[in-house]
Amino acid sequence: QVQLVESGGGLVQAGGSLRLSCAASGRTFSLYAMGWFRQAPGKERESVAALSGGGSMTDYADSVKGRFTISRDNAKNTVYLQMNSLKPEDTAVYYCAAERLYRGLRYRPDYWSQGTQVTVSS
Repeated sequence: QVQLVESGGGLVQAGGSLRLSCAASGRTFSLYAMGWFRQAPGKERESVAALSGGGSMTDYADSVKGRFTISRDNAKNTVYLQMNSLKPEDTAVYYCAAERLYRGLRYRPDYWSQGTQVTVSS
């Protein structure tokens, strides 16, 4: 029912920045909590960031605190992940996710995107 299409991935050198965008279909975007998770080769999925529907609550994985920022523009049905000071360890496929209930990093998405590759070279 809800489609999430993300963009902004690519190849960047260590220390650089990328901004991921995730556009959602539907007219009830503001009612959904949003999040970002990632999966690197040979590793389990890791929840990176979460944001409540109204934007009042956020949570970040310890590995990205101070470097990544999640935000949303409900008027544009879009959620963003600003990634600064990127490290090779951040290399992964990144996904955005939507859920009607905010659970912080323990979210259980009702919908998720196709994923976009982020590669950080050393």
